[in-house]
Amino acid sequence: MNKEKLSNLGARCRAGLAKAGAGLAKAGTALKAGAGKALAFLKGIRGKLPAVPLPGWLRMAGQTVAVAFGMFSAVPVPQPLWNERNMRYALCAFPLVGVVCGAAAGVWGWMCTAWDLPVLLRAGVFCLLPVWITGGIHLDGFADTSDALASYGDKEKRLSILKDSHCGAFAVIRLCGWFVLDFALWGTLDLSPRAVGCVQIGYVLERAISGWAVASLPLAKHSGLAYTFSTAADRQRVKNILTGVILVLSMLLVGVGRIWGWAMLAAALAALWRYTVVSRRDFGGITGDLAGWFLQRCELWMLAALAAAQLAGL
Repeated sequence: MNKEKLSNLGARCRAGLAKAGAGLAKAGTALKAGAGKALAFLKGIRGKLPAVPLPGWLRMAGQTVAVAFGMFSAVPVPQPLWNERNMRYALCAFPLVGVVCGAAAGVWGWMCTAWDLPVLLRAGVFCLLPVWITGGIHLDGFADTSDALASYGDKEKRLSILKDSHCGAFAVIRLCGWFVLDFALWGTLDLSPRAVGCVQIGYVLERAISGWAVASLPLAKHSGLAYTFSTAADRQRVKNILTGVILVLSMLLVGVGRIWGWAMLAAALAALWRYTVVSRRDFGGITGDLAGWFLQRCELWMLAALAAAQLAGL
C-alpha cells in the first residue's frame, strides 16, 4: 500500500514538473517575442528621430580632455587621433586628472573614517591611489631622471640616460625611498576633512603647475613628450589659462587649509624653483621625464609640508 502511494505521489510530482516546465517554456517564448517587438519599436523610433550633432566646440573639448586623460592617466577613455586642434589646449585639461585623483582620495578618506580602518591599510592605499589612476607615468619620469642625475655626467650623457629604457640602481633606490616616505607621511597625517581637502586641491594644483611649466620653460630637445605637447599648444593662451587656474587653486588651498595651505603652497613653489634650476643647469631645459620628476617631488613635498604643519600644531 505504501509503495502504491509513493508511486502515485511520484507520478503526480513528475506531471507537475512537466506542466511547470511547459509553462516556463511558454513564458520564455513570450518574453523573447516581447523583447524582439520592443527592440524593433526602439529601432523604428531611432530611425525616425533626427540626428542632433554636437556643437563643434563641445566635440573638440571632449577630444582635448580625452587626449589629456589618454596620455596622463590609466582611466579608460575614447582615444581620438591626435591633431593640432585637439592638442592645442590638452595641457589645460591636465589638471582634470588631478580632480579624479582628488575624488578617489576623498572617497577613500571617507571610507577610512566611516569604517575606522587600520593606519597601515589607510596609508598604503593613499600612497598607491595616484599611481593606479595615472598608470605610473610620472613615476617612470622620476626614475629615469633620478638615474640621469646620479650619473654626474654632462648634459649629453644625462639626456642619453633619459632615453634608456633600462632602470638603473639609483632609480630603484630613489623609487623605494619615495614610496617609503610617502607611506610614512600618510601614516603620520591626521586624517581630518580639512587635511584631505588640502591634498585633493594639491593633486590639481601640481598638475596645473606642471602644465604651465611645459608651456613656459625652455625645452632640452626637439623630440619627446614635452616637445610634442609644448609645440602643439597655443603656448601664450595655455600659459594665461593655467596661470589663472593656479591662482584660483592657490587661493582655494589657503582658504581651506589656512596655515596648512600656506605651507603646501610654499612647498609647491619650492619644488617648481628646484625644477627650473635643475632642468636648465643639468639638462639644458625640460623633458617629459623631468616633468614627471617634478610632479612626483611636488606631490611629496606638499604632503610633507602638510604633515609638518600638523605635527607642529599649526
